Amino acid sequence: MSTILLRSVPKTAQYVNNIVLQRQTCCTLNTRINFHTVNDNNSAHSKNSNGYNNNYKQNYNRNNKTRVRATAFGIAFTAAAAVLTTSDSDSKKDSSGKVDYKSVREAIANLLDVEGYDDGSYGPLFVRLAWHASGTYSAIDKSGGSNGGCMRFEPESKWGANSGLQIAREVLEKVKKQHPGISYADLYTLAGVVAIEEMGGPEIKWRPGRTDHVDGSKSPADGRLPDAAQGAAHIRDIFCRMGFNDREIVALIGAHSFGRCHRDRSGFDGPWTRAPTTFSNEFYRVLLEDKWTVRKWSGPVQYENATKDLMMLPADMALLTDSEFRKYVELYVKDDEAFRKDFAKAFAHLLELGVEFPGDHSHGTAPALGEKRSLWNRIFG
Repeated sequence: MSTILLRSVPKTAQYVNNIVLQRQTCCTLNTRINFHTVNDNNSAHSKNSNGYNNNYKQNYNRNNKTRVRATAFGIAFTAAAAVLTTSDSDSKKDSSGKVDYKSVREAIANLLDVEGYDDGSYGPLFVRLAWHASGTYSAIDKSGGSNGGCMRFEPESKWGANSGLQIAREVLEKVKKQHPGISYADLYTLAGVVAIEEMGGPEIKWRPGRTDHVDGSKSPADGRLPDAAQGAAHIRDIFCRMGFNDREIVALIGAHSFGRCHRDRSGFDGPWTRAPTTFSNEFYRVLLEDKWTVRKWSGPVQYENATKDLMMLPADMALLTDSEFRKYVELYVKDDEAFRKDFAKAFAHLLELGVEFPGDHSHGTAPALGEKRSLWNRIFG
């Protein structure tokens, strides 16, 4: 995605480069899903782990301070464009009266980097917002999903699974003010797409067309989002209700490459990877290769690695203990490109569940990734 702005790039290339460099030199990195958090994760106590290699931290700090983005049009044009994208009086509509979604994307991208919040980015939080706004869909009665933008209303705004997401909604109000023509439902999902792409992820197909409800009366009952404390059976219940198969399930859980859990939100605590603002297959790698033991603490059951700087949830560990899930974990460790492709396809469809776009009534169940579909999917999908 090309953007016209001047800002520091989220911690993408530098994290990946440092990880690769450390592997090449054999340096060891001292070494609900909170699904109620597919990136509950997306936030947290921004702590430096004792397990970080000093060179790793120094390289990151140096690169983060010096890395900037600008288009070939030059700094002057970039600065001018930045002023335009932050004008509160500009509704950002083109000559036909439609929303200028390119400008919306740029405005969202400009919000991502922030000092003092978690790992320096709202990106993981925006991904979680888009995920939770969409993951309530049921293929059985076609209820739930991202259409309506109901998370801004009670009861959905008060669900425990959505704790902390009011931060993301409040931050995005600036974009809504600048671009009043965009629906909240489109804004919340587009924010997740922009965040993924800006953090080094694959291009996610996205289109506008979601509408907003006037209140929360159409929100489904609480309990449709995954519970990170549960196992494989629960994971399939949740995802198959939406229409996803095993491969798509494992791909979507790969969103745990982003962010961290927070004690004051989900009850869980800590990051999944050492690069929580970078899209990569590191979540699968550390899950498969590290040794995990139950953490001894006053919180809910979660797992920690040998160096105690990373954590996994019970639902994450189910990806190892269930043989069907595990084979896709192993696939994505070996084939990062397969992960990127599968994730992009599954996440794009997640954001469209329950949405009927003008002239298009083909959406409602997820497209399979060349694998056998579950019994639930075949019956209700």
